[in-house]
Amino acid sequence: MENYQTRVTPAKEDAVAALRDEFKDYSGFIFTDYRGMTVQQITDIRKSLKKDDAAYRVVKNRYAKIALKDLDKTGADEQMKGPTAVALIKGDTANTVAKVLFNANKDGVSIQVKGALLDGKFMTAEEVEALSKLPTKLELIASLMGTMKAPVQKLAATLLAYVESKGGAAEAAPAQAEEAAPATEEN
Repeated sequence: MENYQTRVTPAKEDAVAALRDEFKDYSGFIFTDYRGMTVQQITDIRKSLKKDDAAYRVVKNRYAKIALKDLDKTGADEQMKGPTAVALIKGDTANTVAKVLFNANKDGVSIQVKGALLDGKFMTAEEVEALSKLPTKLELIASLMGTMKAPVQKLAATLLAYVESKGGAAEAAPAQAEEAAPATEEN
């Protein structure tokens, strides 16, 4: 029996190089099965992800495996079986991208998340789903700012109530000036 050996052609090398060049700009990858999706549904997902500086790319598994291996991003070979599309993630928008993918699934798009490779660590589909349920960075910042703003608002309301209890802002200013004047004369 003769060993089968894949013939490497310049076209295949170029395809792998193009994927490698594209993948090197991204820090995370969410692998999905796109069976049953229409071209319009894939286009809609791409448009949604573009807002987060992410991309959605249908890939040839063999080429994607080689490109990821060349970039020292390993651990996702099991997820690249069957029809595969990859959500490419930049920065810390992984949970936002995961939200888009899982929301598309809720909206009737037959997309199935297989797993992810984020910051060099492999995540299962269940872990990616849990990530999608976390608040985004902007939501966390807004929550923090609201928490930080509350004591200042309370202080302002307390000071306003004090001023109003002393007869209002117009009457409080002359009264404070009169109270301060005798104190300086005594010294």
